[in-house]
Amino acid sequence: MLSTLYPVLINGEQLEADATATVINPATGQPAGEVPDISPALIQQSLVAAEKGFQVWSTMSPAARREIVLRYAELIEAEKDRLIDLLISETGKPRDNAEYDFGMLTTCLRYFVEEAERLDQPVLHDPDGRFLHYTLRQPLGVVVGVLAWNFPLLNLGYKLGPALAAGCSVILKPALETPLASLEVGYLAKKAGLPDGVVNIVTCSDHDVVGGLLESDIPSLVTMIGSTRGGLQVMDRSCTSVKRFSVELGGNSPAVVYPDAPIEDAARQIVDLKFANTGQVCVSPNRCFVHESIYEAFLDAAVQHTTSLNKIGPLVSAEARTRILGLVETAKEGGATVLCGGHAEDGPGFFMPPTILRDVDRSMSVACSEVFGPVLSVLPFSDTDNEIALANDTEFGLAAYVFTTNLTKGLRAAREIKAGSVCINEPHYSVQLPHGGLKQSGVGKDCSKYSLEEYLTLKRVSIQIDPT
Repeated sequence: MLSTLYPVLINGEQLEADATATVINPATGQPAGEVPDISPALIQQSLVAAEKGFQVWSTMSPAARREIVLRYAELIEAEKDRLIDLLISETGKPRDNAEYDFGMLTTCLRYFVEEAERLDQPVLHDPDGRFLHYTLRQPLGVVVGVLAWNFPLLNLGYKLGPALAAGCSVILKPALETPLASLEVGYLAKKAGLPDGVVNIVTCSDHDVVGGLLESDIPSLVTMIGSTRGGLQVMDRSCTSVKRFSVELGGNSPAVVYPDAPIEDAARQIVDLKFANTGQVCVSPNRCFVHESIYEAFLDAAVQHTTSLNKIGPLVSAEARTRILGLVETAKEGGATVLCGGHAEDGPGFFMPPTILRDVDRSMSVACSEVFGPVLSVLPFSDTDNEIALANDTEFGLAAYVFTTNLTKGLRAAREIKAGSVCINEPHYSVQLPHGGLKQSGVGKDCSKYSLEEYLTLKRVSIQIDPT
């Protein structure tokens, strides 16, 4: 039985290509669908279409754009069950995870068109009173978005929401591992009333072909969710003309648990976040530093809660599982102990149970790199250690978590940990809050009004009102 082919979307048309790529369901190892593996000619066609689409979309009134985007969100929600089933088939996610993934897309579309109505365009003071000065926010231009595979529709919403609200057109490239639901969402754009060329979605396996998107002087913004290595490559190829960048890249998030923290609550929250989406989350806690006085109690609570979890979803591929199992084996050889998990599960798909390691050394690869899988390393610290320095001992700076009932400790950690977000006593994320990294974890923001600003120009206008 042949897999269903999902065409790319360019200039409002669904187009096929001579070559195709197969999408594999990681829960079964079986094909979930096929997508075109497009040529440079179609890349160029998408750029021309987006440029024309921008000319139409950017000149429409904000009220007209708002009406269309809200209609788009309604059409997507009307297809909720079908899109969630498709999302599950390409990601292997459990249904509750897929429902969250889907829900963030429509949440983003609605939030950003509402936020666009609250844009701050202030009048500026003139010291001599001779001029009226004000700022003007206008749509930036064509946006190229390179998306990650772990949350296909959430990632789509993070980019599509602010772009459409700002008046930009987009060329989006979903990851080849999980492009199907994103393409289906794209097909609904025309029905919602979005002009042709405003939303374009392409799929391609050849980095040199995709390079045509990045090297063109048509895009004004290149935005991405992915690895630090991938982000550096994308930015390097894009520097053929002046462009903006908004890239959310790798992470190696620390969690610091102080001796005064509620042990069971801290263990539960860290475990739940760590093994959400099988650890394939950019803000997933990777290194858990626990004060030595509560180290054993924390490990007992963490293992107990982990073993009570329902079966988690698969890793994205067999290669990903092999890589992560290799990190575990190398850690064991270095003296770490596996308290639970640590092996491949039998049967179809690319499953691996939640894994907790103790006695991990900070120099081990499992603690130094972004695992992006269901492995939590728990390390003790003592009163003589600088726990903030331990948390900062990484090239990444995306997120961090602190558990303490001492206000002074919590505020000190928030101030001194070098990460784009620091959550104290409970992990918390929402579309209203800025999300992005420091150091090698990227530049720019997703979510919040700060993300919307990246899709807009800032122009200063000065009008002479007193010629004397």
